[in-house]
Amino acid sequence: MAIGKDRKNLWALTQGQRLRYFSAIAVMGLASLCLFGSPLVAKYALDVIEADDMAKGIAGLTDVAMAIDPEEPLLAYLIASALGIVLVTAIGGFFLYLRGRWAAIASESIIRRLRDRLYAHLHHLPVSFHDSADTGDLVQRCSSDVETIRVFLSSDIVEMGRAIILILTVIPILFWLHTDLAYISLMLLPLIFVFAYWFFARVKRIFQITDESEAAMTAVLQENLTGIRVVRAFARQAFEIGRFGERNAEFRDNNYRLVRLMGFYWATGDLIALTQVGLVIYFGALWFMEGSVTMGTLFAFILYENMIIWPIRQLGRVLTDSGKAVVSLVRVNEILDSPEETRAEPPGQGRADGKIDIENLTFGYDSDKPVLEDISVSIAAGETLAIVGHPGSGKSTLIRLLLRLYEYENGTIQLDGRELNTLNRKYVRSQIGVVLQDPFLYSRSIEANLRVGRKDADAQALLEAARDATIHEAIVEFTEGYDAMVGERGVTLSGGQIQRLALARALLKDPPILVLDDALSAVDTGTERRILEALKQRKGRHTTLVISHRLSSVIHADRIMVLERGRMVQLGSHEELIRADGPYRRLCEIQGNLEAEIRSDLMHDAS
Repeated sequence: MAIGKDRKNLWALTQGQRLRYFSAIAVMGLASLCLFGSPLVAKYALDVIEADDMAKGIAGLTDVAMAIDPEEPLLAYLIASALGIVLVTAIGGFFLYLRGRWAAIASESIIRRLRDRLYAHLHHLPVSFHDSADTGDLVQRCSSDVETIRVFLSSDIVEMGRAIILILTVIPILFWLHTDLAYISLMLLPLIFVFAYWFFARVKRIFQITDESEAAMTAVLQENLTGIRVVRAFARQAFEIGRFGERNAEFRDNNYRLVRLMGFYWATGDLIALTQVGLVIYFGALWFMEGSVTMGTLFAFILYENMIIWPIRQLGRVLTDSGKAVVSLVRVNEILDSPEETRAEPPGQGRADGKIDIENLTFGYDSDKPVLEDISVSIAAGETLAIVGHPGSGKSTLIRLLLRLYEYENGTIQLDGRELNTLNRKYVRSQIGVVLQDPFLYSRSIEANLRVGRKDADAQALLEAARDATIHEAIVEFTEGYDAMVGERGVTLSGGQIQRLALARALLKDPPILVLDDALSAVDTGTERRILEALKQRKGRHTTLVISHRLSSVIHADRIMVLERGRMVQLGSHEELIRADGPYRRLCEIQGNLEAEIRSDLMHDAS
């Protein structure tokens, strides 16, 4: 059963496992009955010894004692009582084992579903959610907060059931044994309940503050570990250590407040509980000396008082854990309540031709700040379109819309004549192979990274893609070849090797549409030339969109689209645009002059 609306609160979260929890509470009740029997057996044994009268004992045990040793029945009764205590304790221990087993199965099953639901939900949340979310905070919610919920579900639900059973079972026994002493033994219980409730109200608020400060500390830690090379490169160790120290100190102070409150509760709770036990001992001893209470009854009261007072005092811990779990569940629900990308569209079928038609497209991440304005272009299947423009002109945004990472409202984008936002997202993305500006590689083998988009590719196709991306020669130089492990985010590779691996991954997918978003910026000109030559050999296999600041990467495109401040200002082939006065020709002149200066400097240095 998937966790959806059934996780709004802790009770709803137990749906599907409530029978196990009720069973665990039931066997907990049976265990308690067995454990409650031990003080009664001990009471009658002491009464028998004190009165030197077998008639004071339990009928069944007296018969056993007489059968064991008719000449020394008192000693035999003590032996029988000891064996009886061992027996009922063993039975109670077995029931406790069942309680722990069933509660553990129930809690782990719930938490497994919750973790799976969280992980799957995060994968289906829109990119806009991840743009604003803090990765460290998400990690905190998916790990520490889920663990807090697990702790509550694994033991505290049954503990609450145990407390209820204790109250309903022990109190009648106490009144049955001695009414006045029963009132004394229950005198401070209301105070313990009130104190526990006050503690619950306080600890929930402080835990939320502590949990959020821990999330902030985790976020700084995650950010610094991810960007450790930047920190080293700019010698920012002292600054980042100080920044982490601030978050760590804030977490320490908040956690100290929590620990101090818990210390106050436990110390005060111990004082109330011991005072209650002391009252039972004092009045019980007083009435024993007066003869209205037997030694066995006093002994049983002391045992029962400890049985009931300490578990009820533990309600403070249970309430603490429940308060933490409530806070954690709210934080988890904030993720689960975030709307996913719509998946209502029917799944697409077949391979797309790759024809793209964009008409009057206007889009902005903020409605009052358009990034793209009135873009119209038609791209034929198999055509190569280069997109150039200054940073911030909207090139990458256009690609994100094509991938349906964001939704457009003004204008149209059609794939093979069908409106893009009516097509299933998974289908759309399966038709596109993309190499982003900042390629991401998994901490897996090179081959596993290449097969991300096409697991069933044969060895020949994989080899062809690697060679077209000019990465094959570099791969075979590794000791383990294609089985060589890539460090986290590809840190064991150079920037050019990362880009070429990402390109090979996209080529292996063999998509109808290939998107290269500044994909060759980290490779040298010789390697770039070989890659472009290989891509020319594949011409017609993909509708190719090339975003680049290097003119060498775009001059061979069928057409070049020039964007400026979100608007298309030029469209045509390299030859057409170079002859026209406009931003493209100025860009060519700037890059041409720069290359000429570099060559002149190199020749001057050589001389």
